[in-house]
Amino acid sequence: MPNIENSILQKITFSAIKEKNISLYIKREDLIHPTISGNKYRKLKYNILEAQSQGKKTLLTFGGAYSNHIAAVAATGKECGFKTIGIIRGDELGNNIEETFLSNPTLKYAHDCGMEFKFVTRAVYRDKNSEVFNANLKNEFGDFYLIPEGGTNELAIKGCEEILSKDTDQFDYVCVSIGTGGTISGIINSAKEHQNVIGFPALKGNFLEGEIRKWIGEKLNWKLNFDYHFGGYAKTTDKLIHFINNFKQETEIPLDPIYTGKMVVGVVDLINKDYFAKGSKILFIHTGGIQGIQGMNAILRKKNKQTLKL
Repeated sequence: MPNIENSILQKITFSAIKEKNISLYIKREDLIHPTISGNKYRKLKYNILEAQSQGKKTLLTFGGAYSNHIAAVAATGKECGFKTIGIIRGDELGNNIEETFLSNPTLKYAHDCGMEFKFVTRAVYRDKNSEVFNANLKNEFGDFYLIPEGGTNELAIKGCEEILSKDTDQFDYVCVSIGTGGTISGIINSAKEHQNVIGFPALKGNFLEGEIRKWIGEKLNWKLNFDYHFGGYAKTTDKLIHFINNFKQETEIPLDPIYTGKMVVGVVDLINKDYFAKGSKILFIHTGGIQGIQGMNAILRKKNKQTLKL
């Protein structure tokens, strides 16, 4: 089972910022568990307890082909004794499931953990939050505990509020990548008055601010930086891959290319632009997602691109 004691603070020494008077650390949430790691564990913790208290036997959730969330829910179901169902975006993935498993390590892993899949078109997937869609799922699969795409709900925020602790009170800035906004919301709620929280969205668009405000009330200790999404969700560039590989070589810390890698690029760039005052103490939150590297490498190989070092 996941072990939060593995989530250590690790000092970062990186050549790209060696001339800057900045103290840089990373909270290794990725070490909590190989798959149920980082913010995925934090989001699922109280949802699983709630599902158990309701006597539910099945977890149902949503995600894309390489979703960290899908892998984490599948692994959690296996370890905690739940049947799991994944509603997957992209009906073409179900046309030849064996071929899909050969090219998609995320879905193969989730399948091996016992997850049942329902592949739907992208148009159908966009309606996943409608009452009609939910009713159809109930008719097809019976009683289940629903976990939203990305895992973000009130119980997920509660779990993410536990990412920060007394050990992290020393930092002036807390930096985190953003998908659905749940993780940063929990961090904003638990950050101290002297701390500034900076979020780095992995998606294009300004809709996230409204989503985050639903969970944090009137708090003002945060901001979003939209300059480092590298083209949008799941988009990469040669520059990003090169940076992640250099970071891994120098620090021995793996970064995923969808979320945390982009955030670290952003913070390092801001440090070199003297965005932070001299002597600032900055904390990265490593939200996990390492399982996705194999899937990204498969995509990069097809494009004859440089791959990520494992």
